[in-house]
Amino acid sequence: MNKVFKALSDPTRRRVLQLLRQRPMSAGELSDHFAVSKPTMSAHFAVLQVAGLIEAEKSGRTIIYRLVMSVLEEALLGFAHTLGWGLESKRSTRVNHNKVAKRPVKGEA
Repeated sequence: MNKVFKALSDPTRRRVLQLLRQRPMSAGELSDHFAVSKPTMSAHFAVLQVAGLIEAEKSGRTIIYRLVMSVLEEALLGFAHTLGWGLESKRSTRVNHNKVAKRPVKGEA
């Protein structure tokens, strides 16, 4: 969780995550949104990858980044739990909503 919050502490990295919510993007496409050097952007991408917030896929000389929402959700839920907020993960909520009481079939005891 500490790596996730370290990654989220920088406004540039938060903006990268916002951009990746729209769709996967190449390193070049993402870098075009910022007035910093490519090595600086690479460092930001590395921090986000170490935190597990983004995944990189290399295609030739191009690197495509994708957002990993589940890591962010789990970190935020863990933080909420630390504060005593009673939040459930979407997964457990879906499981609970999908459970249906089993009704006895006619003729069964």
